[in-house]
Amino acid sequence: MKQFYIFVHKEFLHVFRDRKTLLILFGLPIVQVILYGFALTTEVKNSRIVVVDHAEDPASQRLITRIDASKYFDIQRSVMTPQEIETAFKQGKVRLAIVFPVNFNYDLIHKNSAQLQVIADASDPNTATTLTNYVSAIVMDYQKELNQNNQLPYQIDTEVRMLYNPELSGAPNFVPGVMALVLMLVCVMMTSISIVREKELGTMEVLLVSPFKPIFVVIAKAVPYLILSFVNIISILLLSVFLLNLPIQGSIFLLLAESTLFIITSLSLGLLISVGADTQQTAMASSMMSMMLPTMLLSGFLFPIENMPVFMQVISNFVPSRWYYIIVKAIMLKGLGFQAIWKETMILVAMTAVLVFITVRKFKIRLG
Repeated sequence: MKQFYIFVHKEFLHVFRDRKTLLILFGLPIVQVILYGFALTTEVKNSRIVVVDHAEDPASQRLITRIDASKYFDIQRSVMTPQEIETAFKQGKVRLAIVFPVNFNYDLIHKNSAQLQVIADASDPNTATTLTNYVSAIVMDYQKELNQNNQLPYQIDTEVRMLYNPELSGAPNFVPGVMALVLMLVCVMMTSISIVREKELGTMEVLLVSPFKPIFVVIAKAVPYLILSFVNIISILLLSVFLLNLPIQGSIFLLLAESTLFIITSLSLGLLISVGADTQQTAMASSMMSMMLPTMLLSGFLFPIENMPVFMQVISNFVPSRWYYIIVKAIMLKGLGFQAIWKETMILVAMTAVLVFITVRKFKIRLG
């Protein structure tokens, strides 16, 4: 154990003496959580729109007031001609235009039917669809308020309930994905250069002639990054709770235990890359290419796996972050326990065992 402690202490010194490594270890996770937490969101807020009110009656004014009070819209101008609306769209000044026709209130009260026109910039179809849905929801809410005392026969009221994220905010979707992305990048990238660094610095000979067993050398390389990555997990959770207002619904101890398991899996993968690479640049590039894109594309973080072709779904099963993403969402958002995530946990355990076994075998070959 004394020799093991010396190896771990040496690795800690490598980390703390390298300012770039410290920046990647502690700066990158914080920046990514803040960036992704606020930038990557399915919500569309403060969108610039124009309202053309030809009616200028009580009904149109009440609707405009509701639209203006919404956090999703920022009304730029109230009166515009059709030509000015088209010009504003071409110049990219607005994303949506709402046009109230003459006699809007009269048609609504006396004819029980009124129309308004919603014009959206569909060059970004997702944003256009989201904004029109927001407007439709506001109009339907106003319409329901008008009809509450005049129920029509056979009227069907649909009650919508959003589980786990009633406000439809972006943080509950992206924080688990960011946690998987940050841990995978930091752990794999940092450990992938640890053994390669020994080769480039010429200290590998010391390891080759030492009586230390390869399995302990590998573990000693991973222990400092395990401890530092655990600190990263704590900081990410604190940022999520206090900065992004995302409470942890389930057991914090279970979440930390599962995160530790995922850290070990990521460290094992990084060590495997490190054993097989000849230079730090090669190890760094391999870790970035092999983990960043799969984590973003094949973990369910940005795109639903169910929508992918079958062969891509099969490949996604070999991406560790996919299973960790499921685990974090189950614990953090749904408040579920171990009985709901034991399969995903066993998959990560199996991946870790396989990666450690291959790493030690390859390291033994290099010793021989």
